[in-house]
Amino acid sequence: MKLTFLGTGSPEAYARRASSGYLLEIGNDRLLFDCGGGVVDRLISSGRSPADVTHLVLSHLHSDHMLDYPRLVHGAWDAGAPPLLVWGPAPIAQITDGYFGRSGVLRWDLMARTELAPSQAVWKARGGTLPRPWPTPKVTEIGAGDPIEGDGWRIETCEVPHAQPALMCLAFRIFAGGRSLVYSGDAGTSKPFERFCAGADMLLHWCYRLDGEEVSPEMASLTPTPSETAAMARRAGVGKLVLTHFRVHMDARRDEALAAAAESFGGPVSVAEDLGVVEV
Repeated sequence: MKLTFLGTGSPEAYARRASSGYLLEIGNDRLLFDCGGGVVDRLISSGRSPADVTHLVLSHLHSDHMLDYPRLVHGAWDAGAPPLLVWGPAPIAQITDGYFGRSGVLRWDLMARTELAPSQAVWKARGGTLPRPWPTPKVTEIGAGDPIEGDGWRIETCEVPHAQPALMCLAFRIFAGGRSLVYSGDAGTSKPFERFCAGADMLLHWCYRLDGEEVSPEMASLTPTPSETAAMARRAGVGKLVLTHFRVHMDARRDEALAAAAESFGGPVSVAEDLGVVEV
């Protein structure tokens, strides 16, 4: 499994880090986990295009995890790619229809591109045929415990505390080639999630705050620090820990975060960087 970090930041606008997005290549499949703002630009910068993504898996529907979703779908459609396969919590089907349905917010753009004679001529010159259909991503809504199967890979799901009851929030464990990767989404402290991570070769876990940063009691268990995440990963027997979702102010203390995590984990720890690549 080849993992490319396309977005390792937060909702904050930041030149160094796009919002959440992680591309996992397994055989002929390219699975994108989350698609926050800036992720499509990073995808293009990595030498790929929206049409190269075969599967999109959304952990939850906060904007920084799905704001580039319509851009990804539209870009792949405009290149003539097959419909994107999409999995995510409800109401992703309603959101998709809200973008691409006959009453969706993109209907004027899509009518112009598919019905105007000049646009039809451009489409035919590019090898397309008429009538030109609208984008039709194939959406499957999932919840905790729902598996996703692919060619030589399998994804298991686990609910994690984050923004309930407003949003269903999931973590994923991907199995392929005898190895496994856990992507936490935005996971708070949770014994079920710790069990979910047991024995994983790599854990990609969000990091919203650093050790010593004060937060409200309501936020404390929802935003584990580097040392707290690392201690959980050690208890779960994880092989390697990668921290991500860094906020703007946190990069100035990156070495401090790594040191705190390394002391608690006792194994290899790193901080994800946009366009970085690792083998799982």
